[in-house]
This record gives sequence, structure tokens and C-alpha cells, in this order.
Amino acid sequence: MESAREHVDSHYGRGEILNSILRALREMGKDVAQLAPADLAPVDEFHIRGREATVELASRASLKPGLRVLDVGCGLGGSVRYLASEHQCQVIGIDLTKEYVDVANALADLVGLKHMVEFRQGSALDMPFDDGSFDVVWTEHVQMNIADKQAFYAKIARVLAPRGRLLFHDIFQGDGGPLHYPVPWAEEGSISFLVPPEAVRQILEELGFSIFHWEDKSQQSLEWFIAAIERLKLSGPPPLGLHLLMGDTAKAKFENQIRNLRERGIVVVQAVAEKA
Repeated sequence: MESAREHVDSHYGRGEILNSILRALREMGKDVAQLAPADLAPVDEFHIRGREATVELASRASLKPGLRVLDVGCGLGGSVRYLASEHQCQVIGIDLTKEYVDVANALADLVGLKHMVEFRQGSALDMPFDDGSFDVVWTEHVQMNIADKQAFYAKIARVLAPRGRLLFHDIFQGDGGPLHYPVPWAEEGSISFLVPPEAVRQILEELGFSIFHWEDKSQQSLEWFIAAIERLKLSGPPPLGLHLLMGDTAKAKFENQIRNLRERGIVVVQAVAEKA
């Protein structure tokens, strides 16, 4: 029987991600030997509102060149490459899914950023970094697959330096009842572990974090999904997009996210917190 960790890894890993991305880029007329980081934006940021949300979150952080940043659950590395190329931060990404890490490294090489970033396979609950290693920890759409929230945020606190900042953009349990599955992070409920945002805020405060920014992004998220579905109806899936990461149930996942947001089964929050 699969462990929860193996189940999460098999949910995200598909075996053909890199080849699918390269085929899509060629179909779009891109020269894969002359790619810019922005060329990958439609697919390499596997979270609601994609690059738009990444830019928005970064703008709240007063990022400076040379800051040490860790992206926990980095996926294909889009946010890592953005923070390195646009803010000149020293960025490491860690992700449980080996295929994601392999693809992240390959894409960094293709866009000429391999010397600026680093990707490692590993668990958010067992990160191979010394205490206080980072000025910033960044995480988007990861904790939904982790049952032990206290451990997740405690591990983040451990690797943050004093006065270091946690930035997150995440999905939490709303007050609207049970979810409609499948969703992007789970085909069914066995690897989906949502809690209300207030529970996470309490955990952070108990760990000594001060909350500097806390904003509900649910309405913007709903509008983004609605626009995505409308584009899909008009012209079908684009060559390059998040559907390449979600398999045959991609359309159902998008439709269910609209229902979950409308019914307040989920809420989306962006936040910035500082460690004592």
C-alpha cells in the first residue's frame, strides 16, 4: 500500500512533463535553444493566478539582491527562477516530487539560469538545511497535501533566520462544506488536508511569527478560474499551460475549483509573516 508521501509523489509525477513542455513550445514556434524565463510562465508556476500571483506576492516582500530564499514545494521552479532573475536573490527550491525537480533543473538550464538557482528533492517535513539558513521562505499551494500543519510551519521557522520572513499564497478550508473532487492537488480526499486559515494563523503566532499582511484572494482566484474556463470553451487548451501537469482530469479540476470557490469550500490567502 502506498504511503501518503508516495501517493503525493505519484499524483504530481507524470513521467512526460519535460517532453510535453518542449513539444508545446515548439508548437508555439519557440526556439527551445533560445528561451527566456517568461516563455515558461504559462506552465512553470503551478498555482492559482500563475505568474500574476508570484509577482504580487514578491511585491509585498521588499526583496533585495543577495537575500537567501527557500521555495518550499517549488514544483517546476517558476517562482525560483523569477525571484533569481528579477530580484537577484539566492534561491533554492525543494520539492517532494523527483520529476518536478528534474524538470526544474532542465528548464533552468534552458533559460540560462542554472548558475543562479538550485533545486533539491526532499520533504518539507525533513529539510536538509541548517537552522537559520534563509532570510525568506516562500511557499505556494503546498500545505494542502501535508496533514501535520504544526510540523510544516515549525520546520519553516527552524530554517528561517531571526527576523526572516515567511511569504505564502495558499488554499485553505472555507465554511461552505465538503469539496468537489478532483482538484489540482488531489484526485480524491486521501491526500487533501485542508484547515481553516484561522488555524494556520494561530499556529504561526504560537511559533512566534508576527503577521504583517493577510489578504483573502478568493474572489480574484474565482475570476481567474472562470476566465480560464471561458478561454477553454472558446479555443480549447493552449499548447502550453497547467493542463500539462494535471492530466486527463484537468478540465474537471478547473470546474470543481470554480464550484469550491463559489460555495466557499475553499478560500485563498496571501500572507507575509516575520519570525521573531
